[in-house]
Amino acid sequence: MSDVNLGPVDQIPVGEGRTFVVDGRQIAVFRCRDGSLRALDAVCPHRGGPLADGLVDADVVICPLHGFTYDLASGCEVANGGAPVTAYPVHADDGSVHLWVDGKVHA
Repeated sequence: MSDVNLGPVDQIPVGEGRTFVVDGRQIAVFRCRDGSLRALDAVCPHRGGPLADGLVDADVVICPLHGFTYDLASGCEVANGGAPVTAYPVHADDGSVHLWVDGKVHA
């Protein structure tokens, strides 16, 4: 696994997500209201919606295009029976966001 430093945590407002390109993959990193970080593939498999622009509510993100709802910890689609997205291990260390790009949680 490789640890990628994505920059300061403060670039991601609480309750929102931001998209980063890592090794050619678009990955959305979310800063939850409890301060935790979550990371998922940034593109909804249903219609290609930008998940980082979706509504973050507790432990899910809702795709802004058609309402597909993804669990932020597992990447599973929990509302419509849709395909999952990959979830990635992510954490904050010394004020920076660190993402493990080869350590998939769910595929």
